[in-house]
Amino acid sequence: MAARDTGGTRRIHPHAWLWEPLEAEPSFLLRPMFGTRAAYLDGRILLCFTDRGEPWNGVLVCTEREHHGSLMAEFPALAPHPVLPKWLHLPDTADGFDRAAERLVLLARQRDPRIGVLPGARRRKGAGAPGPGADP
Repeated sequence: MAARDTGGTRRIHPHAWLWEPLEAEPSFLLRPMFGTRAAYLDGRILLCFTDRGEPWNGVLVCTEREHHGSLMAEFPALAPHPVLPKWLHLPDTADGFDRAAERLVLLARQRDPRIGVLPGARRRKGAGAPGPGADP
């Protein structure tokens, strides 16, 4: 849920109010991912909510690079994340963060095709490399 165990006290995630509208969706999942809370609908990862400090603060919009221009035109505070540039970042320090984040959640809930990616299948170590005895 929105609370996190911090050694006897429970802290509400500062962005929990953003994923709450998604909780009514039957396929909604909220999973921890690299210190974020990742929201999924229909098996697609849509948004990651972060509160770990720069540059991990705000909302990551999980999207394909082909949609960056369209989303950044609609949401001027969005930019490729400095560490994870395949996804867009809305820092919680941006002017109009609340309104933009709410609108992104609404678009995600409406299944806007620009938002969301299917999680990639994990590659086995050495996958794609020729095996022993294979022709070069």
